[in-house]
Amino acid sequence: MNKIYLIIEREFLTRVKKKSFILTTLLTPLLFAALMVVPVLVQTIKDTDHKTIAVIDRSGLAQQALENTNELAFKFYPDATLDSLKNTFATEGLYAVVSIGELRNNTPSAVEMYAFKQPNLDVQKNIETRLERVVEQRKLDSYNISGLDTIMNSIKTQLDVKTFLWGEKGEEKASNSTVYMVLSYILSFMIYMFIFMFGNMVMRSVIEEKNNRVIEVIVSSVKPFQLMLGKIVGVASVGLLQFLIWIVLTLGISFIIGGIAAPSAPLPEQQEIVQQATQELGQSKDIIAMIAGINFLPIITSFILYFLFGYLLYASLFAAIGSAVENEADTQQLILPVTIPLIIGIFTMVHTFQYPDSALSFWASMIPLTSPMVMMARIPFGVPFWEVFLSLALLFFTFLAIVWFAGKIYRTGILMYGKKPSLAEMWKWLTYKN
Repeated sequence: MNKIYLIIEREFLTRVKKKSFILTTLLTPLLFAALMVVPVLVQTIKDTDHKTIAVIDRSGLAQQALENTNELAFKFYPDATLDSLKNTFATEGLYAVVSIGELRNNTPSAVEMYAFKQPNLDVQKNIETRLERVVEQRKLDSYNISGLDTIMNSIKTQLDVKTFLWGEKGEEKASNSTVYMVLSYILSFMIYMFIFMFGNMVMRSVIEEKNNRVIEVIVSSVKPFQLMLGKIVGVASVGLLQFLIWIVLTLGISFIIGGIAAPSAPLPEQQEIVQQATQELGQSKDIIAMIAGINFLPIITSFILYFLFGYLLYASLFAAIGSAVENEADTQQLILPVTIPLIIGIFTMVHTFQYPDSALSFWASMIPLTSPMVMMARIPFGVPFWEVFLSLALLFFTFLAIVWFAGKIYRTGILMYGKKPSLAEMWKWLTYKN
């Protein structure tokens, strides 16, 4: 056990002291923070250039629909043609030309926009929205129904179905499927990302030491199985430390940048976005009540256990693959059977947080190679204890079996050079007694 601890310490300190680790640890939170803050800031930047748009109107709707704004000015040319405006486009300082066709059943036969470069999408949507409102109002007026606007407004209905969960003691807790779906997606994707990222890190470490012949010196003092286990745990500790630092720095940088760069008052467009999001998830006080009603202790505990056992299972397979090859290019054929269950798990997860109690979700949460992702997608919705216990038990015993098999491949492949083994040959290594 002392030898395994020394290997873990060596793996941890060797990676933590590298410049690449320090740079990645410090720069990645800046990238994460930028991905969260920059899109918000970009939404506040609008094209404020004044644009003049020529309008050829044959419907009689343009004067009523297209009013000048701070950014858009409309010039009406009732007798002009497209060819004449095309020739005077530059001298008139026009941004675009809009041609509105004659009315047919209270609808323009065509609405066309001409320009020498692609018009701004906001300008196009602005014109479309204004014309649509006038056309809709004209159609309503054609029915000659008194008070039609009042009637139409009165029948508009929006229902907000609030859900509550009953506890074992009869208490009620507010809930929302969207909140649980987001939580399920985040937890499952984090496990997938960590397993894949840290597993590849273990594989590259084994290949690097094998190429440098350092492994020959190490195995003279420790057993190959001890070396493999120490390397797996050591890399995991580095990854967890880096992830915790990322969380702290990302949140801190996001708050600082958001506080400095965010405008004091939201723009009208931002207010609409906020209102739409609030309508979808309910009022803010309801959301807080939903989050407060979630029991995070079993969720966090399950996340740690599934991440730990899932990582150990897959890292053992990645270590075995790394011991059997001499460079990363040779891993492509061998790594495919390992990555396929991970990919199936992440695709099944998308189905699971929509239908957490389906047969596919249940069985995928029991199969050890997919259960870390799929079960974490089910747990926020509520899963019976026996299902979680059975899933963890199957994952744990499968992990022990995989580590044993991977250790047999590792001890043979770690000292083999000059030959690229096949899957059939690696299977033979499992039968070797010494």
